[in-house]
Amino acid sequence: MAAASPEDQVVTAAIAVIGNEILSGSVQDENIAYIARGLTEIGIQLREVRVVPDIHQEIADAVNALRGRWDYVFTTGGIGPTHDDITAESIGLAFGRKVSYHPEAFARLEAFYASRGQEFTEGRKRMTLAPEGAELVSNEAMIAPGLKVENVFVLAGVPRIAQAMFEAAKPLLRRGSVVQSRSISTHLVEGELAGPLEAIQNRHPYSDIGSYPFYNTPRGNGVKLVARATSTDLLLKIGDEIRAMITDLGGEVIEDDRSW
Repeated sequence: MAAASPEDQVVTAAIAVIGNEILSGSVQDENIAYIARGLTEIGIQLREVRVVPDIHQEIADAVNALRGRWDYVFTTGGIGPTHDDITAESIGLAFGRKVSYHPEAFARLEAFYASRGQEFTEGRKRMTLAPEGAELVSNEAMIAPGLKVENVFVLAGVPRIAQAMFEAAKPLLRRGSVVQSRSISTHLVEGELAGPLEAIQNRHPYSDIGSYPFYNTPRGNGVKLVARATSTDLLLKIGDEIRAMITDLGGEVIEDDRSW
């Protein structure tokens, strides 16, 4: 990660993905990329992701480690109606707060199931559990809300619902300096570029330059060089230097894309 320039407003976040199904490989996470893109769009830098099992203390320990290090933490998973949905209790453990049915959430779900002539079962009541003092994060995907406890946002694991909860949480987040990017592709390979590319990175410490090889594509083989920074002027300068480097090495720029 590039160092922040003096004028940057740096806001950071982390994600704790909760669920044995993720760790076992039986379910593939779809929420990390969505949340990461959404945070990037509003100038929040995702700095860390952890995947933790359905164990109260493991979840609490991960949340406490992350919330003390980064500005925001998003948890995904474990707020449904079944016995293994233990995130609310685990967040309570992390903050040392009593967990009980949230009155507003309870009333919402009770009325919802009554309107459908369905029983408000103990499992359904579990979806209204919240640590003392938690704020609700209402969403368009379902009646049951997400939760906010200080700088921790508790989201569902089902992608459609997690994403709706995240969108509902976004207006509550402090914005930072938005990172822009410029990507330049060439048929040269990483081994040829490594030294000169490192020199460019060293000249521009307030940027982050990555190298991403591609193989067997319609363009053939090569590498995409991606520069990221909050200053478009800096990205223009870095892009010019990368293009000159490619030419000096006998290569050719085959693509030059900008995110601004």
